[in-house]
Amino acid sequence: MNIHKIVLPTPFPVGDVNVFLVKGEALTLFDAGPKTTEAYETLKTGIRAAGYEMKDIDQVILTHQHPDHAGWIDAFPKANILAHEYVDHWLRQKPEFLEYRDQFYQYHMIRQAVPERYIEKMLQIRGELELLGTTPLTHFIQDGDEMPGHPGLKAHYTPGHAQSHLIFVDEKTNTAIGGDLLLETISSNPLIEPPIDLSMDRPKTLLQYHQSLTLLKDLNVSKLYTGHGNEIENVNELIDFRIKRDHKRAKQAYDILSEPKTVYEVTQKLYASLYKSELGLTLSKTIGELDYLEQEGLVKVELVGDVLIYSRT
Repeated sequence: MNIHKIVLPTPFPVGDVNVFLVKGEALTLFDAGPKTTEAYETLKTGIRAAGYEMKDIDQVILTHQHPDHAGWIDAFPKANILAHEYVDHWLRQKPEFLEYRDQFYQYHMIRQAVPERYIEKMLQIRGELELLGTTPLTHFIQDGDEMPGHPGLKAHYTPGHAQSHLIFVDEKTNTAIGGDLLLETISSNPLIEPPIDLSMDRPKTLLQYHQSLTLLKDLNVSKLYTGHGNEIENVNELIDFRIKRDHKRAKQAYDILSEPKTVYEVTQKLYASLYKSELGLTLSKTIGELDYLEQEGLVKVELVGDVLIYSRT
């Protein structure tokens, strides 16, 4: 791939985000940073440093819908915008979708025994949507699709961190644009999100994430261009390390279940210093670990009233 990396600032704890300008039969920008003035100016400067102007971009392809990756699609009104179909719901932000989103999270937080005062606070946090673009998709990407203007560059569906997540593998060079699937120094959190079918069923995101990492390992990519941080060349070794660490954390969750507990109670024990300030993140991580233990047959779950109770088998 003829690829030019542009590093953009974000207001998020994760820090800077990487976007990639790829020259082929089409001039393509992979991801677009958050919708802030600082990111816009840096993006414009980066595109100029590669010898182009913003108006030269033919298409923007998104790895997933999170606002640090999908903000400045609005800066390219004449370009095609491509991503997984699920992304379109977030970009359009229709009232019925936002209402469904709130209902989904409220329903599952009640089942997790999250106190009502926290549920109300978390549902009010929509600030990140302000940093997300609002230009609808022009094309939907499906698993296995070849990217327009880039022969041999194919999409692979890799949910877990996000329900819309895609990576793009160049079959000629065996390199890939990986979004947030695997990062050099930090873990890609398997965040709880509404499912792509917009039902009330909760995706088991850690299990999805491990399946996506296994897919990446099977692809045997030689170099991964990541959404944050440096490129990765020891891809398969790092995948093994990440999965092993998830297993270790799941063991800690198992130890906490000496007596039956709710998701919220396990989260309080597992992330005692973090859960109050990062409740959504820590709940997602705890649920993932409990899903893993349930899959391994080590715990069982039953619905007591409106609340899920986990216990050892």
